[in-house]
Amino acid sequence: MASFIFRRRLTIEWGQCDPAGIVFNSRFFEMFDTSSWLMFEAALGVKPQDLAGTFGIIGIALVDARANFLKPVRFGDEIEIASRVSEFRRSSFDVEHKITLGGTLAVDGGESRVWTARSKHDPHKIGAMPIPPEVIAKFG
Repeated sequence: MASFIFRRRLTIEWGQCDPAGIVFNSRFFEMFDTSSWLMFEAALGVKPQDLAGTFGIIGIALVDARANFLKPVRFGDEIEIASRVSEFRRSSFDVEHKITLGGTLAVDGGESRVWTARSKHDPHKIGAMPIPPEVIAKFG
């Protein structure tokens, strides 16, 4: 279990909302995705576009996303997103995202991602590769 927690604050914009001024649920998944990439940048000190050159991967592919919507988030609200890797496996990992509004949990979400690279034998194929121990250690 990783202990590194990445936090960011943002203000909800009108374009993230439905006509009633409530954040449209799919927009939370965009926030989760952005937070995952920014979390890796913060932990590893490598910009997302440089992961390929640094670690020989294509990226951290999303294979599952889920959320529980507990409290409406509205236009103008200031929220905090706290993200952390809850589990590393050989070539995949889970990320937890908690969005709070005024200190109250509003959205509880998660993702499963895979450390992916092109096959050395067939560059047209993409697959999972083991996550380097030094990457996992940065989240410890």
